[in-house]
Amino acid sequence: MKLFKTLLAAGILVLSTSAMAQETDFQFKKHAFINLQGGASETIGETKWTKLITPAAQIGLGYQWCPLFSTRLAVSGWQNKGAVSTYDGTKTFKWNYVSPEIDFMFDLSNAFCGFNPKRVLDVTAFLGGGLNVAWGNDDANDIATKYGLGHGKENMSHLWDGTKLLPVGRGGIQLGFRLSDAVSFLIEGNANIINDHYNSKHADNPDWYFNALAGFRINLGKTYTKKEKPAPEPEPAPVVEEKVEPAPAPAPVVEEKIEPLRRDVFFTINSTQIRDTEAQKVKEVVDYLNKYPNAKVNVTGYADAGTGNDVINDRIAAKRAAKVVNELTTKYGIPADRITSESKGARVQPFAENDKNRVSICIAE
Repeated sequence: MKLFKTLLAAGILVLSTSAMAQETDFQFKKHAFINLQGGASETIGETKWTKLITPAAQIGLGYQWCPLFSTRLAVSGWQNKGAVSTYDGTKTFKWNYVSPEIDFMFDLSNAFCGFNPKRVLDVTAFLGGGLNVAWGNDDANDIATKYGLGHGKENMSHLWDGTKLLPVGRGGIQLGFRLSDAVSFLIEGNANIINDHYNSKHADNPDWYFNALAGFRINLGKTYTKKEKPAPEPEPAPVVEEKVEPAPAPAPVVEEKIEPLRRDVFFTINSTQIRDTEAQKVKEVVDYLNKYPNAKVNVTGYADAGTGNDVINDRIAAKRAAKVVNELTTKYGIPADRITSESKGARVQPFAENDKNRVSICIAE
């Protein structure tokens, strides 16, 4: 009983010292939870309360419907004790029980301080009820037989044997210490009221037993989401008087001076085919023409004087010039009106070295 009062006082103290700490950054989410607890039970009797302490355990499955309310289906039990006065002194006896119950739980912290899943300590009150199933009352029957305290005697007139089924009601306080979003450490105190026939003795008032339990609450799934904060209103931009600068004088137009490009495309003896080693020179002429759209190119074909005669050399020189022109127009798409061509055969030798005069000279400008 003292422990129960202590837990209740602690819960009220926490609420009174934090009632103004409202928290609105979180959005509640419905979720299920499991309670696993163990501790001690104490039954009201005719001896010191310390002599009537027995082990107790509880497992619960619950659902949090909203920040304030949840329900819990719990199964508690283990042992209870009673005491009876005899001519040989006070004798204690124990029996076993299990009690399935449903609890209706009210979160006092959220009620008074606002929903905050990050709160370190959470205080919850609950009321519930169920069915107490008791058995193993052999100790009480043995004492009644030994001391002549059986049925009809005032102090043991509610003696029972076998299995005893009685409705039970209860209420209590639970303190939850947050360890993480999913797990809390629980301390719980609950008081249970049951029919006078429970402890085998006649007293003209209900029997009571109290449980002090500790354990864990495990949340199943997310319990909250973070609220999206609205973007702050932008501050109005300061009004700045625009200073009009005088327009700068136009920059003088400088005509770009285009340097002419010359590429010598060499051929082998008696050939008009452009070799791979010379094809890059034709491409460089194309790049120049593409860079300068107003530029034009002149292609002049030659033959070496050391081979053939004028008739042969005129023909092969013309074909060499035509080959380059065809490469420019067909392969690279250079318009024909940007190209001029001519052939000088072997009558003009641009190079002192005979073999170099097998050439088409391209001059773009």
